[in-house]
Amino acid sequence: MIGPDVFTVEPWRVTERELHLELLAQTESIFALSNGHIGLRANLDEGEPSGSPGTLLNSFYEVRPLPYAESSYGNPEAGQTIVNVTNGKVFRLLVDDEPFDVRYGKLVRHERTLDMLEGVLHREAEWISPAGQTVQVRSTRMVSFVQRSIAAIEYEVEAVGRAVRIGVQSELVANEPVAVGGISNDPREAAALEVPLVADEPYAQNALRVTLVHHTNKSGLRVAAAMDHIVEGPEGTVTSAESGPDLGRITVSTELRPGEKLRIVKFIGYGWSSQRSLPSLRDQVHLALAAARRTGWEGLLKSQREYLADVWERADIELEGDPALQQAVRFALFHVFQAAARAELRAIPAKGLTGTGYDGHTFWDMDAYTLPVITYSLPHAARDALLWRHSTIDLARARARELGLKGATFPWRTIRGQECSAYWPAGTAAFHINAAVADAARRYLLATEDEEFAHGPGIELLVYTARLWRSLGHHDAQGGFRFDRVTGPDEYTALVDNNVYTNLMAARNMHVAADMAVSHPQHAVELGVNEEEIASWRDAAAAIVVPYDSDARITQQCNGFTRLRKWDFEGTPPEHYPLLLHYHNYILYSSQVVKQADLVFAMYLCGDRWEDEEQKARDFAFYESVTVRDSSLSAPIQAVVAAELGHLDLAFDYLTETAFIDLRDLAANTRDGVHLAALSGVWHAVVAGFGGMRDYGDTLLFAPRLPARLARLSFGIVYRGSRLRIDVRADSATYELLDGQPIELIHHGERVTVSEEEPLTRPVPPTPQRPVPRSPAGREPTSID
Repeated sequence: MIGPDVFTVEPWRVTERELHLELLAQTESIFALSNGHIGLRANLDEGEPSGSPGTLLNSFYEVRPLPYAESSYGNPEAGQTIVNVTNGKVFRLLVDDEPFDVRYGKLVRHERTLDMLEGVLHREAEWISPAGQTVQVRSTRMVSFVQRSIAAIEYEVEAVGRAVRIGVQSELVANEPVAVGGISNDPREAAALEVPLVADEPYAQNALRVTLVHHTNKSGLRVAAAMDHIVEGPEGTVTSAESGPDLGRITVSTELRPGEKLRIVKFIGYGWSSQRSLPSLRDQVHLALAAARRTGWEGLLKSQREYLADVWERADIELEGDPALQQAVRFALFHVFQAAARAELRAIPAKGLTGTGYDGHTFWDMDAYTLPVITYSLPHAARDALLWRHSTIDLARARARELGLKGATFPWRTIRGQECSAYWPAGTAAFHINAAVADAARRYLLATEDEEFAHGPGIELLVYTARLWRSLGHHDAQGGFRFDRVTGPDEYTALVDNNVYTNLMAARNMHVAADMAVSHPQHAVELGVNEEEIASWRDAAAAIVVPYDSDARITQQCNGFTRLRKWDFEGTPPEHYPLLLHYHNYILYSSQVVKQADLVFAMYLCGDRWEDEEQKARDFAFYESVTVRDSSLSAPIQAVVAAELGHLDLAFDYLTETAFIDLRDLAANTRDGVHLAALSGVWHAVVAGFGGMRDYGDTLLFAPRLPARLARLSFGIVYRGSRLRIDVRADSATYELLDGQPIELIHHGERVTVSEEEPLTRPVPPTPQRPVPRSPAGREPTSID
């Protein structure tokens, strides 16, 4: 874990006051910058020492074989792994005859700050070389939200005490050595790829610009990277450039008197394609650099601030009562915005572009965790992500045919759209990914009323996923519609019959697809939908099976779950978590132990299916007692349902655990990249948990309640083109329409309308009192100092 003293607590910044070499890999993820297209891990400017180098482009990958001990029909034969592309972050600094390296000489001061209002990473260092020469080094790094293909760095060196010879090499480096350290048997780690890039063309245009072009061996992708510079130094400063297959650099040489500075502004442009020619890509990055130079460093900073000001105005979450949690919540939102803002028809990976964990793959978390956040804050980004899903629909339809099914089967893990999971019980059998895609489309349409999207991609996503469910399931002898041998969100209970989460989400999918086909008859006919198919969807949805243990009075996560062997939580050593690294799947699959919220997730997303509040409370208490949270996806969902049922302190503890997942490295793998779904889950815990927001009907529902440790909560959403802010206090909630058309909503069961005339305030009813559920022994929410 990262200790509480590593980062200072500030509302809008995360600052590391001194360099922690033992935490380099973790801080490289935490301080990473991205715009959804380019991702820069926060490696030190001089490149060494480092935890793991990282310059990532969304969806730029290499293909690798997937090995199997025994072959089987339908198993994916190739995987996809994100590639560390050409690194433009590097500055080599020579002070007289000594290279600036924080491991040598004396590091008097070192400070790094992630500024979430400015959208930049600041670094300041004061260093005394082994020969006794002092310099101050300052850098500011950014990845532009406005100019999508551009990253930029301002690098400044100042002489202190006496005159000094300075040499700086600004580099483009391809095929950096990447060591995959850590836990060798941990399936979450990325596959190592040595020398993934093949040089096409090095190109030095002048003393300030260098271009490198490479391609991958197997995936057939080509990437161009170029850098250009503005150099300001004393008279006599000299620059030169050179390039080779994997290295391009400009060299700056000068002499600084005490107080004089050398300032270098570096613009880095990236472009990649699977189809475009080398000259086309090269010209693209040169044009991007030309635009960046015209805007200038100050112009880029200004546009970055303005972009983020607009985002924060719409989507900020304010908490009063816990300054550290306030910082962590904004940190979570910032990383979600970074991952999604300019992805533009590309996937949103599970680590964003902050690291190579999970090989850079996208999972169901994008649709189920991240898209709800951006649907209500950056709806254009949610649309882009759904359009990416839609762009892969032909691959999903082909996969369904391969499995003997109709409709579309979206992949469990992928970069380009092909299934990349070699373990089918937790991959292919997790068909609920398709319901997550459909529900993301449903939610987007509800929140935006985007008819253009509805007429094309929207109806196609809903129809093809509904067809999958109708062909995957069947009516049993009792008339119930069921799905057998599927895996729900809980990967410790795989290949089960009638996973409730899957069943209820599939039922909603079919119901919404039927309504969509009726309201868009022309487009439905074009997709071959007829009245008989619509009726079959409605019949299946109405007859969906929800297994129930009448003796225990518990809704079963799947058939027979409450009759599986009980897990010995008291006898499980703390070091044996996560269980998947210490126990065989057979033991896990046959026991009452839940990896992550499953039925509890269904209680959140499909809560209207629980008509009896006390039944919901019993179900939550039971699953709370067997859920070990071996996935960072679990705590925020448990927080949501805990808050709904009045367990506000428990919900607060789960929110805290989620919010600090990376700032405290609670899962001990932040080195591989931030936990984007968990950081998205912070929004769910706050907005759906303490804000009580639900969107499973035609009208937004709110049932806000505050835990004792918060004095006030305020959050904003964008809904149907209007901006709404909700302010919650212990005894009341105020709804304010900042702009747009009046919004009808439901507050604790009361239907109200919010207009721009004046804010609407309503009382918050008393919190229901129930016994607090017990977590498994040793798996209580993580305590945060």
